[in-house]
Amino acid sequence: METLAALATGFGVALQPANLLWGVVGVTLGTAIGVLPGVGPALTVAMLLPLTAKLDPTGALILFAGIYYGAMYGGSTTTILLNTPGESASIATALEGNRMAKRGRAGPALATAAIGSFVAGTIAVVLLTLVAPVVVEFALKFGPAEYFALMVFAFVTVAAVLGASMARGLAMLFLGLLLGLVGIDDQTGQMRFAFGVPELMDGIDVVVLAVGLFAVGEALYVAAYQSRMGETLEKMSGSLWMSREDWKRSWPAWLRATAIGFPFGTIPAGGAEIPTFLSYAAEKRLTKRPEEFGHGAIEGVAGPEAANNAASTGVLVPLLTLGIPTSATAAILLAAFQNYGLQPGPLLFQSQAALVWGLIASMYVGNVLLLVLNLPLIGLWVKVLAIPRPLLYAGILVFATLGAYSLHQSWVDLLTLYVFGLAGFAMRRWGFPVAPAVIGLILGPLAESQFRRAMAISQGDPAVFLERPIAATLLALTVLLVLAPWVWKVVRERRALR
Repeated sequence: METLAALATGFGVALQPANLLWGVVGVTLGTAIGVLPGVGPALTVAMLLPLTAKLDPTGALILFAGIYYGAMYGGSTTTILLNTPGESASIATALEGNRMAKRGRAGPALATAAIGSFVAGTIAVVLLTLVAPVVVEFALKFGPAEYFALMVFAFVTVAAVLGASMARGLAMLFLGLLLGLVGIDDQTGQMRFAFGVPELMDGIDVVVLAVGLFAVGEALYVAAYQSRMGETLEKMSGSLWMSREDWKRSWPAWLRATAIGFPFGTIPAGGAEIPTFLSYAAEKRLTKRPEEFGHGAIEGVAGPEAANNAASTGVLVPLLTLGIPTSATAAILLAAFQNYGLQPGPLLFQSQAALVWGLIASMYVGNVLLLVLNLPLIGLWVKVLAIPRPLLYAGILVFATLGAYSLHQSWVDLLTLYVFGLAGFAMRRWGFPVAPAVIGLILGPLAESQFRRAMAISQGDPAVFLERPIAATLLALTVLLVLAPWVWKVVRERRALR
């Protein structure tokens, strides 16, 4: 009953005219961003962070959340019609979606993606409402040792999942942790790694880092490489609606995909890539028409799209309850909270209950808005794909530059922005993941603070991390995660030599 009362209060916040307006703007902008190839929610939220610094925190966070799950809806359009997944989570959708479009069934493909996203998103928000208070009760038992162990576990799992290899992910994580050391040490008041630059006394601004790595880096990469690649836009032809047979084949896939996607989003090693491929594999195994897979099976679109949206909602569970981001966009959302002096975690549900439950309630409203927007406006979103790439990314560079300068009106921010932009370009070019660097910068100082507090409480005895059951379990899982791939590789090599 407590949860329902809190959610009712949240609806009172979410349905206020100003917050409702920000929700509409967020989901509309998110859908448009999802439609545009290569422009993801992480890039968009990062670019808008400096421009929304003066907004009311509740309205701004509702806007950012709308962009996040709106982009997950819109990503299906470019994937199905262009065969160009805007996000890695949309790759599984491309396997069948573009083939459906080539057969003149783009309409049903887009419809099952939109309705499946609505069904999965709504069920996932219900689960978020029920699960979040339970996780908060558990997290309130955490002390400094448990929080440090949890952050170490999150560091390693995110670095392992978000990248082509664990080594590259960890390298970018340590780069972020190093950048997090810049500025004045909170406990001793000593200057660290600022090199006499006054603007760096407060540390490197996470917004500048995020905008540089995501927006500027992506724009430079597209200018250098993707402009040479040809793209074919499939025309909309045939029926734009699903037949009775399409409905019959889609709804079980939506439910199965939700059951797969949401749990993956909630764990620190989650994300949307794995559940989308698991959903595709499950539908391929369970289908009564195996001959259609590879030629445009509607279940192969319905499942991955629903799993994608369920996982993206699940990501908000560790973010809101523990303050742990498990994806690139979640890391930027965490930076948005910190921009307003808020730290996600169990205490946020007590100190800012109206904001948190208003944000969760806005997702119920947002899912309905997205369904209303997506189905009638499919033709409009197709036209958005016609925006020339040079104009699009030139605009991104202009907004990124103005946004970074508006933070402190400092030339140091501009120089830092483009240094990180070049670094982001290089990371994109050679396959180094960007998200672990941002997560390292955001969570690094918090992990350092919790570590030092734990050591102070134990009077310098590091055994405190092994004596507390939760901390010891998390550290053991971290070690297992690091060693397991190496052990598995050795075992496979030895088996091959026999």
